[in-house]
Amino acid sequence: MKITPEITYRNLERTPAIDNLIQEKIAKLEQFCDYMNSCRIVVEKDKDSPISGSPYRVSIDITIPHSREIAVVENPDTGKQYTPLETVIRDAFEAARRQIVSISTEQQGERKVHPEQETTAIVVKLFAEQGYGFIKQVDTGKEVYFHRNSVTNNDFDRIKVGTGVRFKETMGEMGPQATTVQIVSQHGSGRSSDAPDAAEAPQGWG
Repeated sequence: MKITPEITYRNLERTPAIDNLIQEKIAKLEQFCDYMNSCRIVVEKDKDSPISGSPYRVSIDITIPHSREIAVVENPDTGKQYTPLETVIRDAFEAARRQIVSISTEQQGERKVHPEQETTAIVVKLFAEQGYGFIKQVDTGKEVYFHRNSVTNNDFDRIKVGTGVRFKETMGEMGPQATTVQIVSQHGSGRSSDAPDAAEAPQGWG
């Protein structure tokens, strides 16, 4: 875990066995969520002699990016007498796991429903008459060559400097080359000041 979990015990003795169980459950939780911003766990003895349920309460509070929060409070008060602390801990972490899976599934669904928001590159140089240009990857800043035949839906003539695109990359004879270039958004209205003229087109491309 990139952050250190905060574990608090209230009204009960801290034991190596309980500590080890909590650390084990945190490690398993990280298999579903390895990007937590914070993780706070409170283990407390809430009742001395309950008629039913458990004298223990376990609270888990996890924050993840985009201001999302996972909150669990496990305090069995009916059904079973004297539910052991170990069981309450396991049930609390299982509830947290279900919330994490639900959020992850929701986020994946949003990405599938709105792929047009995932701009991966911007057209930075365009040689329309020669039928090719260069795009710059948003995350790495690397420039990649593309040809009009790689643009989907015959949309090459719609492309301008500043147009956002998604693409796949392969290795061509002259180096990295974009394939399956798909327009995502139109940001530019013309040639940028640093785009070369057609006469300055790199040798070997086109």
